[in-house]
Amino acid sequence: MSAGGIAEALAWEALDSRGSPTVACEVTLVSGARGLATVPSGASTGRHEALELRDGGERYGGRGATRAVENVNRVIGPSVAGADAGDQAALDGMLRELDGSPGLGRLGANAVLAVSVATARAAAAHHGSELYEWLGDGSQPLLPLPMVSILSGGAHAGGAVDLQDFLAVPLGATSFAEAIEQAWLVRRAAFALAAERGLPAALVADEGGLGVPLPSNRAALELLAEAIERAGVEAMGIAIDVAATQLEDRGGYRLGVEDRRLDATELVAEIAGWCDAFPIVSVEDPLGEDDWEGWRLATRRLGGRVQLLGDDLFVTDLGRLGDGIAAGVANAVLVKPNQTGTLSDARAVIEHAGAAGYRTVVSARSGDTEDPWLADLAVGWRAGQIKVGSLARSERTAKWNRLLGIEARAGGRARFAGRSALHSNLSGGRT
Repeated sequence: MSAGGIAEALAWEALDSRGSPTVACEVTLVSGARGLATVPSGASTGRHEALELRDGGERYGGRGATRAVENVNRVIGPSVAGADAGDQAALDGMLRELDGSPGLGRLGANAVLAVSVATARAAAAHHGSELYEWLGDGSQPLLPLPMVSILSGGAHAGGAVDLQDFLAVPLGATSFAEAIEQAWLVRRAAFALAAERGLPAALVADEGGLGVPLPSNRAALELLAEAIERAGVEAMGIAIDVAATQLEDRGGYRLGVEDRRLDATELVAEIAGWCDAFPIVSVEDPLGEDDWEGWRLATRRLGGRVQLLGDDLFVTDLGRLGDGIAAGVANAVLVKPNQTGTLSDARAVIEHAGAAGYRTVVSARSGDTEDPWLADLAVGWRAGQIKVGSLARSERTAKWNRLLGIEARAGGRARFAGRSALHSNLSGGRT
């Protein structure tokens, strides 16, 4: 559906939740409709994902984004002037061709994504639509099942524990609003338990989870399980993000807090033991990004009982997802648009995963902003699940608040995915 031509794309540096520069962009159409987008940045990044463009040098410790900004203002904007904002696929193809490099490293994935999302917003505004409506296919809005970070470690919390995230998954909730309330009860209980034990519960990690130092990963799982029990919430699952790429060490994996080194078989056995002892329903990145044999082992052992979620493994890349499907590894994919650089490429991953029976989880990044466009993507693309962090820090609550608003305004027109998003079509791969 045409939305008219692009008149201007204007970018500038904005600050993300870690205080580092990122790219903000406003696209204006000939009709006067405008769309604004600010893009995120990751800390735990896979080496196969699209490339941000940073300035280097002394400014902002090398993290400045003026080169990416200038690429929008001097290269991308003039090149897309007149392009139909309503044809997202054509626009994104033009952006990728304009960059000309495999990982968008010439113009910067941060520059390209900012234009891609801002254009979608401008097109939605032109038609008087919400972004999720513009991105959707006209079917019933689907509110995603949230994964809410309660405890954090790894790259998100200075190594308080080895694993990157321990999350609550409200399987018993019947609405998105109820899911958030239940997760809040668990977070409050975890805070109280940490305080009672003399742990520094006020320490908050990059994504809002509690960054309490604990002696082991099992201790973190025990604390979360106890918080769930104290909160009195029924059917609350646990998700863990191992972020194993960050643990790789000399051909194996090192748990630094516990001073232990494991090979892939031992790490999978460790995770399986946690799954036996705790209500774990999703395991993200249990092995490193290129440890395909380890992933095969994990899928054989765990794929039939939990969601095995690939983040660094797939990096929202259609080719790597295809390789994973062909190899029979994992059964779900984490979708981060800035890993691939355009909305069209991220959407293609969602669609390909769904066709293969893989679950999809739309995800924010550790360096994010108050811009909530990711929430609209989760609804419009009917992803089924979303992971944006905890119930603290405004860049996290902005996404939750957007989803709460969508659910309230949609009323009976919307459906909450609930536990079905996690448990449907868990094939365990095809080994």
